[in-house]
Amino acid sequence: METEGRADESSSSQRDPPQNTGSYEDSQPAEKSVPIEEAIVVDRKAIEKLTEGLLSHYLPDLYSSKQALLELNQNQVILLDTLDQEVTKFRECNSLLDLNSLFTEAKFYHGKLVNIRKDMIMLHEKTTKLKKRALKLQQQRQKEVMEKEQQREKELERERQLIAKPAQRT
Repeated sequence: METEGRADESSSSQRDPPQNTGSYEDSQPAEKSVPIEEAIVVDRKAIEKLTEGLLSHYLPDLYSSKQALLELNQNQVILLDTLDQEVTKFRECNSLLDLNSLFTEAKFYHGKLVNIRKDMIMLHEKTTKLKKRALKLQQQRQKEVMEKEQQREKELERERQLIAKPAQRT
């Protein structure tokens, strides 16, 4: 095969004119140019075959690399979405912890309010009992004062009756 490629090269070098290879001599100014000793002439068919061989050798790997990169990119997108969901869950957990602390605090203060209400009810009952007792005591004292007054009046009446009355002469 190499001999055929060389034979093709030699036959094409006779047919095709030399191509511009973009040599160093063409791209540099004339004063700094280095002369090329011989020009390389390559057949178009050989270039095409070499290109096809090179492409057929590297393209499958490039396609598989491209597929791997696409799959990696998709996996990264999925991973980013998953991480975003996890971050959202952590934020919700933090907000739930805040809510839990608020509920705990509310429960604590509710307990305090219940105790205050019980105390107020108890104090109301005690004041009501004390008022009733005070009223009874006041009524009892008034009764006692009245009884003493009546007793005194009775005694005064009795003393009046006991005082000697002059007898009337008839």
